[in-house]
Amino acid sequence: MNREEKQAIVQELNEKFSSVDHFYITDSSNLTVAEVNDFRRKCFENEIEFRVVKNTLLKKAMEANDSAYDELYDVLKGPTSLMFTKVANAPAKVIKEFLKKHEKPVMKAAYIDSDVYVGAENLDALAALKSKEELIGDVIGLLQSPVKNVIGALQSGGHTISGVIKTLSEKTEE
Repeated sequence: MNREEKQAIVQELNEKFSSVDHFYITDSSNLTVAEVNDFRRKCFENEIEFRVVKNTLLKKAMEANDSAYDELYDVLKGPTSLMFTKVANAPAKVIKEFLKKHEKPVMKAAYIDSDVYVGAENLDALAALKSKEELIGDVIGLLQSPVKNVIGALQSGGHTISGVIKTLSEKTEE
């Protein structure tokens, strides 16, 4: 790879870091070609961009970006791949599912909305994070709940009141 190609990769990664708020750094070495293809397919299905990068180029791209990636430099050892996503928990879920049958990929670190998570022990916590869409659904459900309770109470109260009136009217007729 010549100097111009390296600079193009650094520039492309820098632009990617500027446009995405969430990315994961993983080690996917020792996977067979079939396993890597299967993993890439799962990433594609979940709208995750997966790519293998050289640590030196990745570090240069991070240094060129305005964000503070200092905490991530220590994990840039050995084989490295990146997972870019718009949904913060999607890569963690894909990795967790893939690890049920395979030994890798191993999560080295994750960068979620300027928070850094280092180490594979954070995988379960990241997979449990709710996405923006899930949080919006929860809020809407909470907002609808009181309205449903009021409507339910009014409907059941109407049946109760009509039952009492009917019973009273029948007693007065006797």
